[in-house]
Amino acid sequence: MEPESARPQEEEDGAGSAAMLWSVQEAVEKQTLQIGASACGATAVVDALRGLGLAAAPEDADRCVQTRLRRNEAPLPEYLLSRSSAGATHAQLIRGAQEASDQKVIGRFFHLHPRRRVRLVPWLARWIGKGAVPVATMNMQLAVPEGEEVPDAWHHQLIFGVAPNTVFMTNPLEVVREREVHQRLCSESVLLIRREDVLQRLTPGCSLSELSGSQFDQRWQDLDVEGQVRRMVLEEEHEQDRPKMTHVVIPAAYLSGITVFALRESELGQELLNAPELALL
Repeated sequence: MEPESARPQEEEDGAGSAAMLWSVQEAVEKQTLQIGASACGATAVVDALRGLGLAAAPEDADRCVQTRLRRNEAPLPEYLLSRSSAGATHAQLIRGAQEASDQKVIGRFFHLHPRRRVRLVPWLARWIGKGAVPVATMNMQLAVPEGEEVPDAWHHQLIFGVAPNTVFMTNPLEVVREREVHQRLCSESVLLIRREDVLQRLTPGCSLSELSGSQFDQRWQDLDVEGQVRRMVLEEEHEQDRPKMTHVVIPAAYLSGITVFALRESELGQELLNAPELALL
């Protein structure tokens, strides 16, 4: 038998493993479809406020979240820099929800990387059962089903319910296995940029040395982004038998985990603020 000290936190709390904010049919009717380019975070905020009984116009939520866009027409260094922060971080979601709700809502982010000592579904069920609304910030480039193309972005999704080994989410409306969600929620802050997105922006005047310049922090040097791009260029210039690089790895602004939202002036809001961090595994 597993020693009691090694049991995940939520087993100790005795939490259940099923809770629903909305039924699937209610989610079909209430969910907000993606409101704009890179605006999955603002979309999740609209639904989180709705789940707490409040309303926010999509354009107001997007303004409050301050969604960042990709600079698709920029030279490669600027394009990669924009990709590293396109969309929004969990901190922007928390600030955006507060502003869009006239400070009626608070959010608390729980890190899930490195791995934490928690069973995801029971932990989520506990918060949802009390009336809180969770939003996942996930690296969708992990746990990609075999045969499917690797997505090109991270994603924020509202979680409207859980059942044993199952997570229900909006934008898109889907039912995902707990294991897959947990894998995407436990990620280093990196982003894969597709080969074609790199090569098509290598214009004659492009200076790759900029990727090691002052605009780019130490993480860019640690990942040797400049060196990765140069290797990709060499692969184009020389025929090689070995497989070519499919992506360049760059730093990402996002942290993987769950943001839990609740009404500020409520017992649940205070419980959320006082909740301990999830213990490292």
